[in-house]
Amino acid sequence: MRSDRATVRAGVSMAATLPLIAGALALGIPAAHAADGPARAVLKGTKPLWATAEADKGATPDGARVKARVYLAGRDASGLAAYAKAVSDPASPLHGKYLSAKQTQARFGATKAQVAAVKSWLTSAGLTVTEVTPRYVAVSGDVAAAERAFGTQLHDYAKGAKTYRAPAATPSAPASLKGAVLTVTGLDNAPHKARHADQLPPPDAVFKNSGPFSSYYGSKLATTLPDAYGGKIPYAVKGYTGRQLRAAYGAGTYTGRGVRIAITDAYASPTIAYDAARYAVKNGDAPWKTGQLHQVLPKNYTRTEECGAAGWYGEETLDIEAAHAVAPNAEVTYVGAASCYDDDLLDSLGKIVDNHLADIVSNSWGDIEANQTPDLAAAYDQVFQLGAVQGIGFYFSSGDNGDEVANTGTKQVDTPANSAWVTAVGGTSLAVGKGDTYLWETGWGTEKSSLSADGKSWEGFPGTFTSGAGGGTSRTVPQPYYQKGVVPDSLAKAHNAAGNRVVPDIAAIADPNTGFLVGQTQTFPDGTERYDEYRIGGTSLAAPVIAAVQALAQEAGGGKPLGFANPAIYAKYGKKGVYHDVTDNPTGSGLAVARVDFANGLDATGGLLYSARTLGHDSSLSAVKGYDDVTGVGSPANGYVQSFRKR
Repeated sequence: MRSDRATVRAGVSMAATLPLIAGALALGIPAAHAADGPARAVLKGTKPLWATAEADKGATPDGARVKARVYLAGRDASGLAAYAKAVSDPASPLHGKYLSAKQTQARFGATKAQVAAVKSWLTSAGLTVTEVTPRYVAVSGDVAAAERAFGTQLHDYAKGAKTYRAPAATPSAPASLKGAVLTVTGLDNAPHKARHADQLPPPDAVFKNSGPFSSYYGSKLATTLPDAYGGKIPYAVKGYTGRQLRAAYGAGTYTGRGVRIAITDAYASPTIAYDAARYAVKNGDAPWKTGQLHQVLPKNYTRTEECGAAGWYGEETLDIEAAHAVAPNAEVTYVGAASCYDDDLLDSLGKIVDNHLADIVSNSWGDIEANQTPDLAAAYDQVFQLGAVQGIGFYFSSGDNGDEVANTGTKQVDTPANSAWVTAVGGTSLAVGKGDTYLWETGWGTEKSSLSADGKSWEGFPGTFTSGAGGGTSRTVPQPYYQKGVVPDSLAKAHNAAGNRVVPDIAAIADPNTGFLVGQTQTFPDGTERYDEYRIGGTSLAAPVIAAVQALAQEAGGGKPLGFANPAIYAKYGKKGVYHDVTDNPTGSGLAVARVDFANGLDATGGLLYSARTLGHDSSLSAVKGYDDVTGVGSPANGYVQSFRKR
């Protein structure tokens, strides 16, 4: 399971072909309408590609309301990126020389003079400043004021069956601001406006797994069901627990003591404390200590129906329970966003950076790269860089739709996992055997075939692709230095000779058919809300598992933050015993499990559904020997956590 912004941001901006903004204010040719006035600096990437002349429906009424955010570049945007790189690179003399949140703001944040100048510019145009944070100035006002401020008219444009507002020309800022502005968001209003007075809904309807189950991989064969790959296949596991995952990924005696993990999602489960506490006790994890779980929540929630708020409860529950299962003594802070929109998710990330709430941040949400725009990419990267200089590392799930072709029709990666400043976490199918023994992993990729009506065969085996770990080559992000020499040119140079970022970086358990047992309060058909447990997966499981493993590694290293971990992750590539080199065919023959599901998701009254689910069949992506675009460098082996110990 992985929460996906694409369902609510579809059509916001299809800007996959535009380059990301790497620095602060992008100076360009002044807008034509301002040629005879004060010099203007174009804010590249802020006019959506769908705002074409053919789709233009005319000027937006002057009195229509606009809400926008002007992101601040700070006093040294290029210096921020350079320091973030140096402090994260094990080969740099500045490696590990992190700054505090206060020092970061003083060295790289916007000056009082810059903030004052930006506010003066915006208010002089007739906009009202509604919020000022260390990273942006939020404004509201009518269209006429926004047009004066940003040097462009706002028009209405047809986009599909609907009409949205957008800039008619690329917005700009006064050149006299001298690089104070990073970008602006909110001038286009696709796809929806926020609703401010919504209340959180109750938990989603109950979901249960039917048995039979394996207690560990292969413990119970489906002897009464048809063969697959020449023999009987095992039933899917009931769901791995922390003990099995800690053994698989080399936790040893480390527990994450003294390490702070943050988790971001949208909204907040009203039963999370109860659910997490009950789950830990019931499944052999260390009990939560008083004050070990914290929550930082917004004052108000918005877009709850549009974003499917209750669906995020399960996401939060999975993330928190998985992180605690693997790193039971780490402190966990949940930072909830007001909605599933980028501005709100950015606010959650910003709170962590502005207040250094944690050293490790797990994020189980994303969108397709085609929906990312350069303005938002710049805002995200700035937060990641500000975190890196403080020793904060961000971990993003790589996606659950493989190469995205089945989902979108276009081969692409997900974002923000595509950022060169985050650790993208891919997914595996995990086999843990008797006695918590690590057996093998494949790349996560599932094909499903159902039991035939006569019960004698699996129809069309191996069936059709249903889900798999996201990965591939970005079209917008240049190849980062740490991937050179590790990522094959066949992947890095798939789109151009200069090379691009390839996703993921590292991987862990994700396949729902070899998944994790989670406990959550759910709504039953009679209207009651009760705690129950079910098996779940997705790269939104892999991300908190890797975040928790990183907490173990930080503890092993004496507690010093790992910071942005990619340079260290790639520097360890090829060292003996550090990574499991995950491939799709670890046993030399095809692999599948048998699954039995309740047709109604609750009990057998609606009948049972039997299916065979393959392992290691991820769309066009393949887990092969060495680095690959399903599992990256692989999954943590017994030597991974130990490799961070002080020598």
